[in-house]
Amino acid sequence: MNKALTKLTLAAAMMAASGAASAADYVIDTQGAHAFVNFKIQHLGYSWLHGRFNTFSGDFSYDAQKPNESKIKVVIDTASIDSNHAERDKHLRSGDFLNVKKHPTATFTSTNIEFTDADNAKVSGEFTLNGVTKPISFDVTKVGEGKDPWGGYRAGFSGHTRFALADYGIDQDLGPASTHVEIELSIEGVRQ
Repeated sequence: MNKALTKLTLAAAMMAASGAASAADYVIDTQGAHAFVNFKIQHLGYSWLHGRFNTFSGDFSYDAQKPNESKIKVVIDTASIDSNHAERDKHLRSGDFLNVKKHPTATFTSTNIEFTDADNAKVSGEFTLNGVTKPISFDVTKVGEGKDPWGGYRAGFSGHTRFALADYGIDQDLGPASTHVEIELSIEGVRQ
């Protein structure tokens, strides 16, 4: 009986350890520039204006065995907007658009994550921009996960969404083709 109890205890401990190993918290790897917050908006309906936010941070939790229990939070320094044009960026930081003096950060905090298969999910949450908070959803794809060459473990995802500028108090008339902006979030996290 002692042998059976020892085997049962060992099996339970191994199961508990494997469960703990699969759940993980990750820090988004912005130091290594392996994560990006990009945007694009049409310019007069003739072309696309592309840009990014150079400074942001965040973390997420992900467990492949329980993917719908995942969470993510991202904080963006709105003054770090970069559209590759200094004068335009100055205007984008002004009260006409991001009003960075009054609202220096934008945040996204997930409230629900629903995977439709092993690699694709709908991530819903609260997005705060220009002092306005509204629900928003991203279509997300898992890029991959595994060990890195430095002894760490990483997981990566990409997501995209689209929203109306007016929903976040940005009411500049940029023309009928430029009422919405598209956001792409590409993240690679290092497991802690």
